[in-house]
Amino acid sequence: MFGLTLKDKMIPAEDALAGRDTGVMAATEHFVFKRPLTADVPDGLQVAMFGMGCFWGVERMFWQLDGVYLTMVGYAGGYTPNATYEEVCSGKTGHNEVVRVVFDPAKISFDQLLVRFWEGHDPTQGMRQGNDRGTQYRSGIYTFDADQAAAAQATKTAFATRLGDAGYGAITTEILAVPNFYFAEDYHQQYLAKNPAGYCGIGGTGVTCPIGLGPVGTDPNKTSDE
Repeated sequence: MFGLTLKDKMIPAEDALAGRDTGVMAATEHFVFKRPLTADVPDGLQVAMFGMGCFWGVERMFWQLDGVYLTMVGYAGGYTPNATYEEVCSGKTGHNEVVRVVFDPAKISFDQLLVRFWEGHDPTQGMRQGNDRGTQYRSGIYTFDADQAAAAQATKTAFATRLGDAGYGAITTEILAVPNFYFAEDYHQQYLAKNPAGYCGIGGTGVTCPIGLGPVGTDPNKTSDE
């Protein structure tokens, strides 16, 4: 997690590592929620996916939110099926470190998740986040439907103005239809719950994202430990 690669250019698809047919994760239970750690989505719940830098700290940001049912970390946005962490760090997979969030829209809206996304990191840094540098640390929103895509674009435009007023450069966040998601290894899942003193290189800009309260009418910044 300490900037193991200086690869800051996306690799062409034809040069990416081949990968494998089977996944690398062995965990079966979420360490915090004690629920099955699976990509299956219970009825009535929805999914979001974000890249914000080192996924250890990003996952913790989201599992703390009221209304989040499950979180999991993995690799997405690249080419190599079922890549390993070492392969992603090599810069030869094209993947980003991402967090997949399963949430209850009756308790927290996608807009409220976007508040945590925009305020939780610096989306102007290109292929890095803080001291972590490489394509796997890029900012990204991976959308599951047209409504999520529209909300992501609208909030990007609104937040860009605020960031510009505060002296920051252009937003480099990629907004793409959700790509294939590959689980990261067991030891990466809920890493900072298992290792409370572990490394977290994520930090926001201090600029407030101008998103109104979601349809639930709750504070988008409230977390379960407040």
